[in-house]
Amino acid sequence: MRIALLAHCRHPIAPPFAGGLEALSWHLAEGLTARGHEVVLFASGDSDRRLSLDPVIPVHQEAVFPGLEHTGDAGLKAHVDAGYAAALGRIAAGGFDVLHNNSLSRLALDGARRGGVPTLTSLHVPPYDALRWFVHASPAPTHRITATSRAHLAAWWPEGAPPEAEVLANGIDPAAWPFSPRGDGGAVWAGRLAPEKGAHRAIAAARRAGIPLTLFGPVEDGGYWRSAVAPLLGGPIRHGGHLAGAALAAELGRASCFLSTPCWDEPFGLSALEAMACGLPVAGFARGAVPEVVGEAGCLVPPGEDEGEAALAQAIGGALAIPRTVPRARVLRLFTRDRWLDRCEALYARVRAGAGPALAAAV
Repeated sequence: MRIALLAHCRHPIAPPFAGGLEALSWHLAEGLTARGHEVVLFASGDSDRRLSLDPVIPVHQEAVFPGLEHTGDAGLKAHVDAGYAAALGRIAAGGFDVLHNNSLSRLALDGARRGGVPTLTSLHVPPYDALRWFVHASPAPTHRITATSRAHLAAWWPEGAPPEAEVLANGIDPAAWPFSPRGDGGAVWAGRLAPEKGAHRAIAAARRAGIPLTLFGPVEDGGYWRSAVAPLLGGPIRHGGHLAGAALAAELGRASCFLSTPCWDEPFGLSALEAMACGLPVAGFARGAVPEVVGEAGCLVPPGEDEGEAALAQAIGGALAIPRTVPRARVLRLFTRDRWLDRCEALYARVRAGAGPALAAAV
């Protein structure tokens, strides 16, 4: 198939990844190409040039409009909208069999802009007002929608999802996150250093538990970093930097447990999955999709404020008692990249079938 992948442009689609959405977009392009599909990635122009890239905007938006995501800034909105409008025009005229939309742009939900190209839109964020109406108005035979978990799907459609919407769980390549049979007794946390990811709460819980903690990830919100995280570093609590996949996998494998501390309804939780593949049980907050991802591979507690951090400190002990083979086995059973790509291909076939018998026969 000739497949257009439309990405979000806040960060480059290139390692080291700014977050899970960038990692998934890259692995989708790389994985589908390896399966023999002709894939064009529509993303910022400073994304990975090893992929077949068609720039939506010349460089990622944070390089030009730093810190303005979700602020309603008119300049950013006009800049990004112009890029997506032009990209959708190229997709409509580009002879693509299917479009996989991971952009979070409302424009990509407009069937007229897509020019009739069968489309799968994957949602990666909790529902918010600027996008909600467009998502709800868009399901059609040639437009299917996925959420990353049952909790995520229910958040978008509390009264029940339409038949064109379903769960597409994320997946990782277990070979890229090798199993380590033992840890050093410490904990790790990984993710974007932004308020909704809750690194400050992981620090508080680790201090209560008397366990060393290393944070990994990019500083996305400078104000949050300076006020809520940096002052808490020191001694057994440190920031290990923003590492690419292999280096991060090695660091995760050295630890004994992973802390998951979302302060929002986490749509999925890719960092926890990567740590689980390395053999780390999870201590975390039972919020959003975290219970679906972690399952028997962790010890989860309610996310209340001070009492939540005290409970999380106790949960660390429970997580450390879980054999490291348990989280690895859960990833291999439910969350591999091959399983995820299989589901993507099946969904492409279904959305193409919605375009009519002639197109379905060509799948």
